[in-house]
Amino acid sequence: MKPLLSLSNSIDKINDKFAVLAIWAVLIACVISALNTVVRYVFNYSSNGFLEIQWYLFALAVMLGSSQVLRLNEHVRVDVLYGLYGGRGQAIVDMLGFILFLICSMSVLLYYSWPHFLKMFISGEMSSNAGGLIRWPVMLLLPLGFALIILQGLSEVIKRVAWLNHSYDGDFHYERPLQ
Repeated sequence: MKPLLSLSNSIDKINDKFAVLAIWAVLIACVISALNTVVRYVFNYSSNGFLEIQWYLFALAVMLGSSQVLRLNEHVRVDVLYGLYGGRGQAIVDMLGFILFLICSMSVLLYYSWPHFLKMFISGEMSSNAGGLIRWPVMLLLPLGFALIILQGLSEVIKRVAWLNHSYDGDFHYERPLQ
């Protein structure tokens, strides 16, 4: 189990690094948005590039931050029955959900997004808007984000199996939102 836990730890560290990029993307997007507003209303100037970089940064934050949300156990879940189970039952439900739904669906999305990225990369596709940006960098975020989620799902499965075998002391406690 130790080699698998070492792999899990490595995956967690990789996703921690990408999470830092996601955090910075949110901050930079806010700054660009504020500057864009000032430039538009004070200097009566606007550029589609300014607007597009904001949604590129938003895509970066979502696609590179999603795996970290999964790692921190803050992801969206359907907890109709989940809260009724004890720790062992929750770990089993988590494992089945990660394997049957998360990893499978992210694999399909990765499979279909990779050729789309390659097509844009090879063609050098640009935005159709005047002053728009090149599109392949933002399209790369799709397969990269899906791959990171698959890896983090694998890491979480390893942790749940190790926890069930009493080889890992993880805190997978989940509190239902109070809303």
